[in-house]
Amino acid sequence: MSPVAQGKAGNLPLELTSFVGRRREVAETKQMLSTSRLVTLTGIGGVGKSRLALRVATQVQRAFDDGGWLVELGEVQDPALVEHTVADAFGLREQGPLGESSTPVSRLTEHLAERHVLLVLDNCGHVVDAVAKLGDALLRSCPELWVLATSREPLRIGGEITRPVPPLPTPESDSRRPPTVRQVARFEAVALFTERAGAVVPGFCLTAGNAVVVAEICRRVEGLPLGIELAAAWLRALSPDEILHRLSDRFRLLGVGPRGTPHRHRTLRACIDWSYGLCTRAEQLLWARLTVFAGGFELEAAESVCAGGDLASGDVLDLVTCLVDKSIVIHDHDGAVMRYRLLDTIREFGQYKLRESGQDIALARQHRDWYAAVVAQAEAEWISHRQVDWFARLRRMYPNIRAALEFCLVEPGESAAALRMAASLYPYWFGRGLLTEGRHWLNRALALRTHPSADLARALYAASMLAGHQSDIAAASTLVAEEQQVSEQLDDASTRAMSGLASGYLAMFQGDLHRAVALLNAAVDAFRGADDVLMLLEALLALALASEGLGDPARALACHEEALAITEPRGEVWYRSISLWVLGLALWQQGHPRQAVGLVQQSLRLKRPLDDLLGAAWCLEALAWIEADGPDPRRAATLLGAAAERWHATDASPAKSPHLLGYHDICEQRTRGALGEQAFQTAFQRGLGLSLADANEYALNEKPQATPSPDSLARTLTRREQQVAELVAEGLTNKEIAARLVIAPRTAETHVENILTKAGLSNRTQMAAWVKEQRDSTDR
Repeated sequence: MSPVAQGKAGNLPLELTSFVGRRREVAETKQMLSTSRLVTLTGIGGVGKSRLALRVATQVQRAFDDGGWLVELGEVQDPALVEHTVADAFGLREQGPLGESSTPVSRLTEHLAERHVLLVLDNCGHVVDAVAKLGDALLRSCPELWVLATSREPLRIGGEITRPVPPLPTPESDSRRPPTVRQVARFEAVALFTERAGAVVPGFCLTAGNAVVVAEICRRVEGLPLGIELAAAWLRALSPDEILHRLSDRFRLLGVGPRGTPHRHRTLRACIDWSYGLCTRAEQLLWARLTVFAGGFELEAAESVCAGGDLASGDVLDLVTCLVDKSIVIHDHDGAVMRYRLLDTIREFGQYKLRESGQDIALARQHRDWYAAVVAQAEAEWISHRQVDWFARLRRMYPNIRAALEFCLVEPGESAAALRMAASLYPYWFGRGLLTEGRHWLNRALALRTHPSADLARALYAASMLAGHQSDIAAASTLVAEEQQVSEQLDDASTRAMSGLASGYLAMFQGDLHRAVALLNAAVDAFRGADDVLMLLEALLALALASEGLGDPARALACHEEALAITEPRGEVWYRSISLWVLGLALWQQGHPRQAVGLVQQSLRLKRPLDDLLGAAWCLEALAWIEADGPDPRRAATLLGAAAERWHATDASPAKSPHLLGYHDICEQRTRGALGEQAFQTAFQRGLGLSLADANEYALNEKPQATPSPDSLARTLTRREQQVAELVAEGLTNKEIAARLVIAPRTAETHVENILTKAGLSNRTQMAAWVKEQRDSTDR
């Protein structure tokens, strides 16, 4: 037996590289070990299970009278050798002193029966049945034995608690606001890359010039510690920018690991291939087929898309569950819905296997058929109580809808399906404020058209509407003219009515309100007779808005009341919110600002669960217009700023709606005049910086959640924690801090962990920078 810290017996090895992050996982695993004698850390290969287990074991081994013991099972290929390997780790001979033989289990049971031991069983996934059998026998016979296991799947024996180990957190991508060095450095994945990079290139550190690239590298390898370490190793030969460029083929680039590591961890491909080999044939087949999904999927989709041939639909649930257990598939709760996904690294590997099978095109067509049917059903049920659910469901499915559209557009013979899907998605694109993206897909689908059809007419209408709402009048005019031509060729009453509605909208976009009202009146009559509820609502709300612009509030009110009579009994939300917004404007124009604010706020509340950026922008704008006449011009300026951020996100603006631009200009002029330029800009910038959630709370007079400043965070620390933070910033170790403050080293360590948690930091380097920031802000 080799000695370890505090004189305990054990064989836990020294960590040759520093341990970065995982404070939450370490704390939760330690807590689990205090309540259960078997804890299993699960996760995909390369996610850091072994390092986490060793870290936890090193920290808690002092609590075990007979220490902590590590048994590496990664290289054990024969399950029959598991018992022998564990017995050998304890130095237990096969024969007793008198030459009698015994089984490994009996020797282990006798040895551990009265010993207080933490046994770490590392890399159990490929021999999980044998480990489970041994673990169950030992835990039943040895009351003072605790087991910490790492595996791609649980052991599934009594008393087991599992703790999934996720990839390290990575910064989110935001092309509009590149993060600062400090913002990037807070993420554990970046901290790991920086630490490992410093070992490869002494002096390497995050700078304003490389922070965004390093963050993207960590995102590209999805926070997998193995991928991060392999990528950092390439700094010997490549710059961060070159590494990022070459990560388009991540399996080829991440192909060299340090000597001494297990072969399966020397390359990313070997690590994933190891996991693939541990799956059954049916699991491998489903793994490959699941790669047809983009972003994530629900069980119902997997059962419909992936079943066939050797896979029955009824088997998919069990196989998905097995792949979840083996850490190939990740599952997340999205409200009441269970969602599944593959890490891109796992997905790319499965795609190779799918292409090898020759089933990739057929499976992509099945995938398209499924999501095309979903989109068609959503359109059919859009004006109903299910609308909010459809907004949420389509948002969840949107990556797969994009993939289905892309298949239609690149696969020969699928252009008609592309038009049909794109036209059906118009209400969703409009409702979410995805005007630019909707135009992108519609324009690509329209470029492939072959002959006149009802779907072509619907697609032209949708494209003209999205273009018009972005005030691309030239494009909208061309599309409306084409739609008129198609409707004449089809000689169909429905397409003629739709063409007339599009022409009415175009006239309104062009500022010709008299012509718009005439055309929209005719469209309303046509759709009433056709019993087309969605198009009738589009026509009614356009007519209300145009009438408003002509100073005819009575007609606007009549349109609003008719729209509410349609939407309220059906439980519809989006068109109802527009109607309330239009009515709010009408009441404001009639001199009833208080009632107007109430209606616009009610509209904004309805839009909240829909994530309607464009609608939120119009509500924030309208509230700013009304508030400009009130006692607090700063509020109007802040609302203008909040609206401007939404306009930017949707590539729309009041300036692109001539019939409403005057209200915006008058509001801005009055507010600037009341506040002065500097105060106006301060309030406007405040609104510009609000998230959508915070902007909604502000507009609805709800208390926003303030972001804690460094000063306020510092005030959450106790006096002792503030002292410890200052000493960490001076570069002192926990032992040195303990000596300086005359406290136990363990107490100093606890204080450091508490500070990191409260401040949302990942390591001592970040803590030192945080303390410096506080000092600088105090000096100012």
